[in-house]
Amino acid sequence: MGRGDARTKRGKISRGSHGKSRPKLEKLKTIIKKEAAAAN
Repeated sequence: MGRGDARTKRGKISRGSHGKSRPKLEKLKTIIKKEAAAAN
């Protein structure tokens, strides 16, 4: 757990990678749009 753990947000930041625990901004926007469309 912590900085070296790739499964945590802190670990992703220290490694400079993205994934399920720290998605890229573009990916987040598409997820939010899909959820909004499903809610309406």
